[in-house]
Amino acid sequence: MASPLVWLDRSGDQLIFYVRALVWIPRTLRRYLKEVQRLLAEVAFGSGGLGVIGGTIGVMFAMTLFTGTVVGLQGYAALDQIGTAAFTGFVSAYFNTREIAPLVAGLALSATVGAGFTAQLGAMRINEEVDALEGMGIRSMPYLVTTRIIAGVVAIVPLYAIGLLSSYLASRYVTVWFNGQSQGTYDHYFNLFLSPTDVLLSVLKVLIFSVMVIVAHCYYGFRASGGPAGVGVAVGRSVRNAIVLISVTDFFLSLALWGATTTVKVAG
Repeated sequence: MASPLVWLDRSGDQLIFYVRALVWIPRTLRRYLKEVQRLLAEVAFGSGGLGVIGGTIGVMFAMTLFTGTVVGLQGYAALDQIGTAAFTGFVSAYFNTREIAPLVAGLALSATVGAGFTAQLGAMRINEEVDALEGMGIRSMPYLVTTRIIAGVVAIVPLYAIGLLSSYLASRYVTVWFNGQSQGTYDHYFNLFLSPTDVLLSVLKVLIFSVMVIVAHCYYGFRASGGPAGVGVAVGRSVRNAIVLISVTDFFLSLALWGATTTVKVAG
C-alpha cells in the first residue's frame, strides 16, 4: 500500500514544483535579468567540455544534420521503389518540420543543457549552497530554477532555427548530389509542401518541449540528495523523465495540431 502513495506524493511534489517555478517568471524578469543573460550564453555556447565542441549549437547542428541526411536517403529510396522519387522534397518539408527536427531538438536540449542544469543544482544542493541562498534572504526557486527556464526558452528559438535549416540542407544535399535528383524538382516540391503554418507550429512544439525539459531537469537537481552519487542518480532520472515527457507530449501535440486537419494537400 505504501508504494502507490509514495508515487503519488512524488508526483504531487513535482507538479507543485513546476507550477511554482512558472509562477515566478514575472518577478524573475524584473529582479534577476543579469543572471538570465549569463545563463543564455551558457545554454547556447556551453561551458567546459561542451564549449569545446560548440556548445548546444554544435550538438543540435550535428544531430539535425545527420537525421536530415537519413530522411533524404530513406525518403528517396522508399519513394523510388514506387516511381515517385520526385516527392522527396515533400518528405523533407513534411517530416523534418513536423516531427523529426522538434524531437531531435528536445533530446539535444535534454542531453546537453538539461543534464548540466541537473548536475549544477544537485551539486549546489549537496554542498548546501541552496540553503545558504535562503539564509541570505534570496529565494532559491526564482534565482536558480526560473532563470534557467527563461534562458532555455529564449535560447531555443535561434538554436532550433539553426537545427531545422541544417536538416533541410542535409536532406536536399543527399537527394540532389548523392541520389542525382535535379535541383529544380527537389526545390519545387519542397517549396510547394513547406507550409509557414507548419514551421510556426513546429517552433511552438519546441518551446513547449524546452519548458518541460528544463523544469524536469531542474526538479531532479533541486531535490538531489545522498552526496555526489546522488547527483549522478538525479541526472540519470532527469534524462529518463525528460525523454518520456518529450515522447508523450509529442504524441498529444501532433494529435492536437495536425490530427483533425492538415496544412498539406497532395490532391483535391
